[in-house]
Amino acid sequence: MREIRQPEGAYCYTFGPHHEPIATVEPGETVIVHTVDAFGDLLVDEGQRPSEILGPYLNPQTGPIYVEGAEPGDTLAVTIVDIEPVRDNAVSCTVPFFGGLTATPYTAMLHEPLEERVWIYHRQPDGSYRYRDRWSIPWRPFFGTFGVSPHIESISSLTPASHGGNMDVPDVTVGNTVLLPVRVPGALFFVGDAHANQGEGELCGVALEIAARGTLRFDLIKGKRIDWPRIENAEKLMVIGSAKPMEDAARIAYRELIAWLVEDYGFDPLDAYQLLTQAGELYVANMVDPNYSLVAGIRKDFLNW
Repeated sequence: MREIRQPEGAYCYTFGPHHEPIATVEPGETVIVHTVDAFGDLLVDEGQRPSEILGPYLNPQTGPIYVEGAEPGDTLAVTIVDIEPVRDNAVSCTVPFFGGLTATPYTAMLHEPLEERVWIYHRQPDGSYRYRDRWSIPWRPFFGTFGVSPHIESISSLTPASHGGNMDVPDVTVGNTVLLPVRVPGALFFVGDAHANQGEGELCGVALEIAARGTLRFDLIKGKRIDWPRIENAEKLMVIGSAKPMEDAARIAYRELIAWLVEDYGFDPLDAYQLLTQAGELYVANMVDPNYSLVAGIRKDFLNW
């Protein structure tokens, strides 16, 4: 199987149409894509201070990957076949003025930043990640950043929006298909920020960050337009909305899920509104990025009528 690596380590820190593709894939093709962690694999020791090690650019992305035949108005469907760690540890940390319970550049306060600290987790024989002798976190891998190029502008790899990006959604995981709106020729797909696991909300802003290799299958749905990222598996439909304030992200996710039920499952819009009121599911994926990401879902059991 073909493997794709970023040439000369020149990773991308924006999603946009101005990057030269590093590879081309055909619809129906499965490839292995290598990614580094959100810190470019630079945090390796609990004695380090992130502010002294990390530069101004975070969340390096592998890509873009050009998808043959993809055109604006199509939908790119990327199935995550596998995610494998390529080292035996994961790292988390506190970063100054970043996180869910601290001041940020967008939520300005007078207090000093939280103490910088690094946590190194070690992979165990059962696949879990253990922090010293304190606690173990099970292996539930996913890609925190997953998306395609916007139409015109370039968007930071730290920011989720309608193109995907840094959504930090645990359901971007093995066995699921992520549907993305194609806005430029070739779609220009990027991926990175693999996590061994993450709690809902990604509270301190840093999950269990790992370097990984992902096995991805690329498919194309011609002439199918969507406006926001979607996820599908055998049991559920999900839509990701990213915005601030958080309730707007929830509204986007539920509105787009209603559109999915209307377009593909024959629902009347108000019937879909009613069904999601009684059976819809909603969770916070991240509450720390420049936009927050929420995931609305419905079990497919409710669609067999």
